[in-house]
Amino acid sequence: MKNSKISSIWLPTRDEGLRRLETFLPYAGREYARLRNFDDGPGRHAHVSTLSPWIRHRLLPESEVVSAVLKRHRFQAAEKFIQEVFWRTYWKGWLELRPGVWQRYQSDLEQIMDRLERDDDFQDRLSRAISGGTGISCFDEWANELTGTGYLHNHSRMWFASIWIFWLGLPWQLGADFFLRHLLDGDPASNTLSWRWVAGLQTRGKAYLARPDNISRFTRGRFRPNDVALVKAPPISGPPDPTPRQIDARTDWNRTRRTALLLTEDDLSPGFLGLPVNGFEGFATLNSLHGQSPLGVSNMVAAFVNGAFSDTWGRIRSVAGRPIGHDLQTSSVDNLVDWARRTQIEQLVTPYSPVGPAQGALDILERKLAPLGIDLVRVLRPSDAMAWPRATHGFFRFRQQIPSLIKQHNKDIGR
Repeated sequence: MKNSKISSIWLPTRDEGLRRLETFLPYAGREYARLRNFDDGPGRHAHVSTLSPWIRHRLLPESEVVSAVLKRHRFQAAEKFIQEVFWRTYWKGWLELRPGVWQRYQSDLEQIMDRLERDDDFQDRLSRAISGGTGISCFDEWANELTGTGYLHNHSRMWFASIWIFWLGLPWQLGADFFLRHLLDGDPASNTLSWRWVAGLQTRGKAYLARPDNISRFTRGRFRPNDVALVKAPPISGPPDPTPRQIDARTDWNRTRRTALLLTEDDLSPGFLGLPVNGFEGFATLNSLHGQSPLGVSNMVAAFVNGAFSDTWGRIRSVAGRPIGHDLQTSSVDNLVDWARRTQIEQLVTPYSPVGPAQGALDILERKLAPLGIDLVRVLRPSDAMAWPRATHGFFRFRQQIPSLIKQHNKDIGR
């Protein structure tokens, strides 16, 4: 695949996501499986799809991506790429079954940041890591690529996390937060659990070691990191994982009540809800991005998410064929409560948000709407309703069920 095939410009529109998908489709089969681990550097990620920012916010739902790939390739040829798409589904399901892991991460992060304020040496080590000033050439370049472009190749994310934890001796929680602040595809489940996996918490006792020879090979010799001489990666200790819970979510809703549509950054393709846009009495968006990190997100991440909301808003207005009667764009739960009361909405319907900032904001919203007699109905996609409860163990067991899950993905197409 030629590098010119994939643009490095991150336009937060569904049309751009579809363009990238169409460009990538010819390479989603055996070529992807053969070359996906090679990182050729900033702006040259020609062997991967770079679709993750659009999938993260479901400007492109996973079901649509998988369906498009299978129209061009046999399952056996595209299996590796399809597995990568389902990793995101698996991570979301795993964390949804164990929300305490996200809560513990947030609590740990708060305590670590309190320690930062009192420890000058700790602050200095962290500052050098996030500013690309460690003297480790590959790590520093990845730090600069992340903050400068909002993206890192997945293989480099693993190497970066391993060096961060086992060579620089920094808490994995700070690394996970650094990624969430700067990654355009920053996803609470995928990001948190991937950092835990590198640390040896996700697969207990099996940490990931960044090996110099592996880095050299898969960067085609761009880096020969003799300055990283890791010989072992002792797993980080931590409390046992919570027992999986039941997922309590609805897959349908009462269509006879005065209803407004509410969208969050987690799902900007609401067609699966099954009601024409002009059937809603109002339309609102709730941007919860400020809850992604206690330090806030980068301007690049904020611009991408705000642009994605604007693109969705424009598409909905276009489909409706007329201005929606009542609408609101906000990042404030209180503003949303006041709007729902003033417009005499009986229920707000929203695509289900998995564990993360948007879910937390919706929990607060639900509590504030209840005294007003307004229901918040969170509707789970049928494909998620089938997949998430199966994320009870490791990915190996989950991936054996991918063929049956694809059948449910196909039912989501066009919704």
